[in-house]
Amino acid sequence: MAKASSDRNTIDLFGKVRGRPRTHPLPRKDQLKANKRAQREKEKSLGMKRVELVVDEDTVKKLDMLCDMSGIKRADWLTMQVALAFNKSKMTTKDT
Repeated sequence: MAKASSDRNTIDLFGKVRGRPRTHPLPRKDQLKANKRAQREKEKSLGMKRVELVVDEDTVKKLDMLCDMSGIKRADWLTMQVALAFNKSKMTTKDT
């Protein structure tokens, strides 16, 4: 029985390594890629979108301090602030 080099599922029966089999057949780099892909698919199925921001270091420090004071993650804090700003803008448009 031959084993192709691209085959990640078949155990190498003729290898020199003895002992307990590895728990995951993929190398660490490929594991990380697969896990990240699964995470993106899960977020997409939950209706979430990824957003990338480029801000200066001082702003990031301030954001981190605000998040620490609130005890929440950056993404949650930013989501909350967007919702507050949106609700505030809806209130001002109703008044006019």
